[in-house]
Amino acid sequence: MKQIRTEILIKAPAHQVWQVLTHFKAYPDWNPFMVYLKGDVEEGAKIEVKMVPPGSKGMIFKPKVLKFQQNKEFRWLGHTMFPGLFDGEHIFELVDHQNGTTTLIQRENFRGILVPLLQKSLDKGTKAGFEAMNKKLKQVCESM
Repeated sequence: MKQIRTEILIKAPAHQVWQVLTHFKAYPDWNPFMVYLKGDVEEGAKIEVKMVPPGSKGMIFKPKVLKFQQNKEFRWLGHTMFPGLFDGEHIFELVDHQNGTTTLIQRENFRGILVPLLQKSLDKGTKAGFEAMNKKLKQVCESM
């Protein structure tokens, strides 16, 4: 297993961060990494996500939503081609500090036989994509 984990402190309450994070129609306007997310976002549903790590053409995934807990957590599990080849469990967690600030933790757990071959691009491009998205989310939330 390979994990990428990033976090950022946002000077906004969790409900406000959640509102921006889950307003998927606005992703093309501000999100440099996940340029779109489509579908009914509810536990058990399939969605479509296009991720564009820096320096790549991007990839379209059709993951299954595992958890969608308002103001707290959003996670999905996606596969490339078929399970076991390259699987990614993407997780957004919000930690509400009860003082008007929120920590966003964005992480992904990768499994499958292709993970060792893709480790370098995950460490560079994918992690940079997470960080770019986190910074833009912070910027949007703090300017509201």
